[in-house]
Amino acid sequence: MARVKRGTTTHARHKKVLEQSKGFVGRSGTTYRAARERLEKSLQYAYRDRRNKKRDFRGLWIQRINAAVREHGLTYARFIDGLKKAGIEIDRKVLAAIAYDDASSFAEIVKKAQAALG
Repeated sequence: MARVKRGTTTHARHKKVLEQSKGFVGRSGTTYRAARERLEKSLQYAYRDRRNKKRDFRGLWIQRINAAVREHGLTYARFIDGLKKAGIEIDRKVLAAIAYDDASSFAEIVKKAQAALG
């Protein structure tokens, strides 16, 4: 019985890893062992940062809303309190987009929040 030579399987596995690590700097993109280690770490970062991205964007939206609200003499916390008391249910993503793109509409929302605060 002929023996099984596994060169093609190993080559295919190595090739798959090296294709995925294309673009990595230095040996991390060219040698198999370094590429595999760097690839495993990059996949860990990707997994972690898919969750962190949501956190980062929420922070960005809050910063944009706060900056826009302070032009009208309110703080972010007071503005959000006013929105809740006024019964306006707009999420932070949309509020940030309105503040960034349409200042006049945002001014109207701020007026309603201020009126609800009393």
